[in-house]
Amino acid sequence: MGGRQGLGAEIFQLLLGVNQSAYWVGDGHRRRPDAPQTVRREAEDTLHTMSSLKTLSLTERDHQREIKAKGHPYWTSKRDGEVHLRQEDAFTSQAPITVHDMVMNTAIKYANYIALGSKHRNGWHLLTYIEYYEECRRAAKAFLKLGLERFHSVGIMGLNSEEWAIASIGAIMAGGFSVGILSTSSPKACQVIAESSEMDIFVVDNDRQLQKIIQIQGSLKHLKAIVQYKEEIRTWLQNLYSWRGFLDLADGISENTLDQVIDSQKPNQCCALVYSLSVTGPPEGHDAQPRQHHLDHGGHGPEAVLQVPPGGAGDPSELPPSQLHGGPALRHVGLHLCRRSPLLRPAGCSEGLPDRHAAGGEAHPVPRRPVGLGQIAGQPEDRPALVDPVPEEDGPVGHVAGTQDKQEADVQTHSPLCFSLAKRLTFNRARRFLGLHHCRQYFNLGLGLSRATLDYFLSLNMPIFELYGLSESTGIHTLSRQQDFRLLSCGKSLPNTHTKTQKHNEEGIGDIYIWGRNIFMGYLNDEENTQEKIDAHGWLHTGDLGFLDTDEFLYVVGNARDIITLSSGERINPNPIEERVKRYIPIVRYVVLVGQDAPYLCALLTLKCQVNTDTGEPRNALTSEAVAFCRQLRSQSTRLSDIVYDGDPVVLEFISQGIDAANAEVPSDSAKIIKWTILRTDFSMVGGELGATTKLKRAMVARMYQAEIERLYEEADDED
Repeated sequence: MGGRQGLGAEIFQLLLGVNQSAYWVGDGHRRRPDAPQTVRREAEDTLHTMSSLKTLSLTERDHQREIKAKGHPYWTSKRDGEVHLRQEDAFTSQAPITVHDMVMNTAIKYANYIALGSKHRNGWHLLTYIEYYEECRRAAKAFLKLGLERFHSVGIMGLNSEEWAIASIGAIMAGGFSVGILSTSSPKACQVIAESSEMDIFVVDNDRQLQKIIQIQGSLKHLKAIVQYKEEIRTWLQNLYSWRGFLDLADGISENTLDQVIDSQKPNQCCALVYSLSVTGPPEGHDAQPRQHHLDHGGHGPEAVLQVPPGGAGDPSELPPSQLHGGPALRHVGLHLCRRSPLLRPAGCSEGLPDRHAAGGEAHPVPRRPVGLGQIAGQPEDRPALVDPVPEEDGPVGHVAGTQDKQEADVQTHSPLCFSLAKRLTFNRARRFLGLHHCRQYFNLGLGLSRATLDYFLSLNMPIFELYGLSESTGIHTLSRQQDFRLLSCGKSLPNTHTKTQKHNEEGIGDIYIWGRNIFMGYLNDEENTQEKIDAHGWLHTGDLGFLDTDEFLYVVGNARDIITLSSGERINPNPIEERVKRYIPIVRYVVLVGQDAPYLCALLTLKCQVNTDTGEPRNALTSEAVAFCRQLRSQSTRLSDIVYDGDPVVLEFISQGIDAANAEVPSDSAKIIKWTILRTDFSMVGGELGATTKLKRAMVARMYQAEIERLYEEADDED
């Protein structure tokens, strides 16, 4: 299986499609009509010459690197640290390489293929791999001219654009770190990130982001320059450059100077810092290193990431690449594995993409309506409903994305006549209505989708392939696909990676450990937490709970941090119990089990309330779904207060029966919910109960509703 065939290409499509940072066009063979053939030939000759020079010493250099790496463990917490590369049997024929070498090799192999494209007001701007590589080198020289120091960082804050990608790779080529910063980050968050990463240069997309940096630049001792790559510069600063002015600085640095910097880099050193979302404290960051791992035969991806200690507070971002955990790492995987061209377009762009079926290699727009979570979860008011909306009890649908792929499943079978009719009359219309008619596969990465949501899309012939990964694994570690799919499973481990579970309980649930070159380097400046996360054999302790079936499919059922330990010492995983309660009580949106060090479990319930679209705050009014359900119970309640304050007996009795039904399915009496209460508000990000990705903050909920929890156990004491 080569780098351009089979699973390798699917992985690249997956990495870009799931995170919504790229779009596909063409079959990789289209050429730019406006690029002179002579320029391409000259660039190809130059790259081939450079490759030959580097190949002469490649074997000896890799041997020396391996010898030096032998003295290092699998982890490090230092920005200039080196780690031991995994050289086991799976990797004997796959020597790790640096990011620069991988980009250069790709440019040589796919010289005139489209590498990158971005949507502008006047049309698409496309770059071939040679042009892409040259632009990255120019950016690297410009960074050196601005004074970027070795193992210092370049912060990039903005939405989708080719400049983002070029700046990221250019920073790595120049010997620095690429640091993606969420576009919604506050000035204070930017300051913390800049200080911890020793940031020399900020790259921003517009004046709004620039103003954040201006507010804090006086406190940034390492800051040397700011680059703005979108919009006209409105504010004059001595150290502020436009994108074109920035690239012009490259003329002041020789090619030989850049090559010396590139040659000093090693595959077992850090290449990027990744700041991920967390609950409290300063932003949490990881360093991703430039070494590559093989996800497929002939494919190279980033081996590891260094992270700032956990416990920090990150800011949400609606668009990658800055949102992507391990983003630089995954983009490098794409550069090597790709057989199609990634296309970037600005936020809110609703125009079509170039049609990959266009004749003569020209790009023609294909109208495509942007699909958001709201459009998937509900019906637009101005259009007739073709299918029932996703059950509201499931909340946001999650990060569901599709990838276009002309290849069908490996095994072709004849569909029954009734299925063909259903596909024509229902399934195709439903896909078009949802805006997903161009998609061939659908993936979910992040918060697990409920069984009801998975069943809903499956009923429309749209199976959602679950993925599993963390920022510490620089992206995905397991994936489901057409050939390997089981409902509720996250699929199988990527090639040359491993997954195991240990410390199983009586139900066979254990701690999930993962291994491979995709594992991060460690937490920046936090040796203690790094040692706890990565053991001596290179296994990453994920903190998640799950099990593997007989065919090595992974099922994730919770996280070790969520485990509740009762006063009896029994450990309870709350996730399956909470999901069971929501299934039996459809008007409940969130269920939070409590009972740490207590004699039994209690539950906090929230009902489905409308949300103020301007503020994000939950309203007192129940959702239309909840009101309709109350009508089925013959209750007249339309507001949360009707149930909580007025004590609607019909609804309260139904909830009590639902709790009893959920208790009937638990494996032991200790896992039963003894007491419960309905909270006076629904959870929200504004309220603090939910994180930026709508993930429940259990510790925060316990603190915020401590009085309600204490009353539950006080009532029990009074009864005793």
